Amino acid sequence: MSDEKSGHVRSMNLNEYPLRSGGRYVLYWSQVNRRVDSNHALSFAAHLANSLGLPVLFYEGLTWSHPHANDRLHTFILEGIPDNAARAAALGMGYVFYYRRRRSDPDDIVYRIAADAAALVTDDYPGYLVRDHNRSVSRKIGIPYYAVDASCIVPMEHFGKQEYAAYTIRPKIHRVLQEHLKPVVPIRMKKRWTEALPSFHTGVTRESIPALLAASEIDHSVTPSAEFRGGRREAKRRLRHFLTHNLKRYARLNREPSARATSQLSPYLHFGHISSLEIALAVQGYAGEHKLIATEFLEQLIVRRELAFNFARYGPSPDSLAALPTWAQTTLRKHAADPRKPVYTRRQFEQADTHDPLWNATQRELLRDGVIQGYYRMYWGKKIVEWCGSHHEALEIMTHLHDRYAMDGRDPNTYANILWCFGLHDRPWPERAVLGAVRYMSLDGMKRKTDVDAYVRQTT
Repeated sequence: MSDEKSGHVRSMNLNEYPLRSGGRYVLYWSQVNRRVDSNHALSFAAHLANSLGLPVLFYEGLTWSHPHANDRLHTFILEGIPDNAARAAALGMGYVFYYRRRRSDPDDIVYRIAADAAALVTDDYPGYLVRDHNRSVSRKIGIPYYAVDASCIVPMEHFGKQEYAAYTIRPKIHRVLQEHLKPVVPIRMKKRWTEALPSFHTGVTRESIPALLAASEIDHSVTPSAEFRGGRREAKRRLRHFLTHNLKRYARLNREPSARATSQLSPYLHFGHISSLEIALAVQGYAGEHKLIATEFLEQLIVRRELAFNFARYGPSPDSLAALPTWAQTTLRKHAADPRKPVYTRRQFEQADTHDPLWNATQRELLRDGVIQGYYRMYWGKKIVEWCGSHHEALEIMTHLHDRYAMDGRDPNTYANILWCFGLHDRPWPERAVLGAVRYMSLDGMKRKTDVDAYVRQTT
C-alpha cells in the first residue's frame, strides 16, 4: 500500500510465498496496534480480503512469557479487548483473542490460525519483539506476510536512513505531511465473518480480568496503574478531555508537571488503542475551530515521536551506548572514571530511596501510575546517569525501570528518551564531571522553572 502521489511505502511483503489457494480468510495479527479504527494495517488487510472475496479475521494475543509481563501491563491490554471484539464484529470481521497464561499452554496459535488463511497482515514496528517476530514468522508461515506501518503518520520507510536530530527530520516530515495527514479510509467488508470461533479463543469482560490475571504466570508484584485504564473508549475520552481542557494550556504549561496540562495519551499510543494520526487530526480540527495554537503539541506528537521511530528503525540497538552519536560516546568515555557522589544501587532507585525529594517523587509516580510527567522524566534520567557507578549501569537501570513499570515503556519513544539523557538527538554542552559534554539538569534549575513543591505534594 503506497501513497499514489508520493510513492511512500507503508507496507512490505516480507516473503515470496503465494496466496494460499482455498484460504478462508485474510488474517490480521495485531501485535502493537491494538485497535480496529484508524489502523492502516487492518485497512490493508480489509482491502486485500475484499479483492479476494474473503472475510477478515482479527487476531490478538498475549502471553505470560513476554519480558516484564506483569499485572499492570496485562491489565491495560486486557481492558482493551472488549472494545476491539465489539468493533470488529460490528464491521463484519471475525475476532480471536488468545491469552497464553501458563508455560504449558500452546504457543503456536498464530501458525494454527494462519493454516486456513490466504495471507497474513501484521504491524510493521521497529522494536520490542515485533521486529524479531516478523523476521522469523514470515520465513515459516507459508503464505504472504505483509508488515504495514500503522504507527507513524509519515511512513518510516520514507526516510531511508537514520536522522541525526529533530532539526534534520523536521523539514523532511513537513514537506510531505499534508499528503499523509488524512483519515484512514473507513473499513467496509464485502464478505462478513460467519464461522464459529476456535476453542482457544479467550473471552474477556471487565469483570473477568482479575481471574484471568490470577491464573497467569506473570509478575503479580507490579499492580495495575492507579491512573490509567486501557481500551479504545478510554483513549478517546482522554483525547476529548485534552481538547476541551488542556490544549489551550499546553503551550504555556506543558513544562509545568504539577499543572497536568499534557494529553496523558502515551500509554494508549504505546499499546495502539489510539493512533497518532487521529490525535493529530482531532487536535488540528479543534484548534482551528477554537482559534488555538497547537504547534508545540504537534511538534511533540509528530516530529519528536517519529524521530524516535526513525532511530529505532535505522539506528543501532537502543539498549547500548554504541547507539549514541560519536561526540557523546567520546565525552562519556573520557569521563567514565570520574568519581560519583552519591552512588545508589538499582534497588535504591527502584524504591525511590535517594536524597533528592523531586527525584523520589518522579519515581513514586512511576511506581504508582506507570508514568512520569514529561519534563521531569528528563530530570529523572539525568540524575540516574550522575548517581550510578558507570554510564552502562545507568542505561541498564533506566531501561529496567521503564520496561517494568512504565505504561509507555518498551517503546521506540521511550528508548530514544532514555538515550537522550546520554546525548542522543542533542548537541554538546559545556563540559563537567561524569556527564562530560552531555546536557546537565539540576534541582535548582527545576525549582526556578517549575513548581517542584506542588508536584512533590501530588505524589506523596
